Amino acid sequence: MSKVFAVMAAVCAMAGVVHAADTYPSRPIRMIVAYPPGGGTDQVGRVLADQLTMTLGQNVVVDNRGGATGNIGTELAARAVPDGYTLLMGNVAPNAVNVSLFKKLGFDPVKDFAPVSLVAVTPNILVAHPSMPVKTIKELIAYAKAKPGTLNFPSAGVGRSSRLAGEMLKSLAGISMVHIPFKGGGPALVAVIAGEVQIMFATMPAAMPHVKSGKVKPVAVTTAKRSQAMPELPTIAESGVKGYEASTWYGLLAPARTPPVIVTRLHADTVKILAGPTRQRLEAQGFEPEGGTPAEFAAYIKTEIVKWAKVIKEAGIPAE
Repeated sequence: MSKVFAVMAAVCAMAGVVHAADTYPSRPIRMIVAYPPGGGTDQVGRVLADQLTMTLGQNVVVDNRGGATGNIGTELAARAVPDGYTLLMGNVAPNAVNVSLFKKLGFDPVKDFAPVSLVAVTPNILVAHPSMPVKTIKELIAYAKAKPGTLNFPSAGVGRSSRLAGEMLKSLAGISMVHIPFKGGGPALVAVIAGEVQIMFATMPAAMPHVKSGKVKPVAVTTAKRSQAMPELPTIAESGVKGYEASTWYGLLAPARTPPVIVTRLHADTVKILAGPTRQRLEAQGFEPEGGTPAEFAAYIKTEIVKWAKVIKEAGIPAE
């Protein structure tokens, strides 16, 4: 008799999932952004939310929940009801890096989420103060080796991409550089412009205006392939540092156990959006649209966790 009830329960559950897919969405959707308004995650989230609103026929409302390097908002999304009405615009810090930087997280970046799609990547660009006698990565490495411990680079914080990109270069190129933490990417970039520090691994959207004005000079990009925004600028890897690849990425995720049919629907709509005019809109802001499958995004997150764990361990960055 218990087997009969088990089968009936399974059938009812499946019917509920099918019904949810057929009627989804029937009310507004919340998209959590685990950072304050104005940053890269917020920019990408709002662009996608606007387009999903039109595609899904329901308002997709951005809910900024900043704090703790993205951990607060990410945990909130992880604990949400997995019904497709709470989504997360995640990024590399809380969804791949923070697991190696914090002794205790309120979420598991792999087990607690159902990846929908990698949405966009922002290349970091290595810029230098105009007075620096280097134009290429090879010249920068030679400079650092000739003057060990005198080359300073700032970052937006301990676990931010601007710090980790520098630590990766130190490790792979075998050079010594001094990290100078700042309270945000803006102040760090201002310090480079003022000549207080010599170089910085800045995000492309933040650095481009200052590159164009000549306040800083570009040296290389940190991604595996050249940036569409500056195709003439070589990557660090092609400049001789094999295996170097660092970027800030943004992806759409749902809480774990969200019905697969809803994840599939969201993925299909996201890919369609990224293939349309939204692509140019994101590119104009310095982002490079992606749009892989949920399985590809899940595999990418796992790879990123392993990669940054190695960088953090070799840099000796203690967990908080």
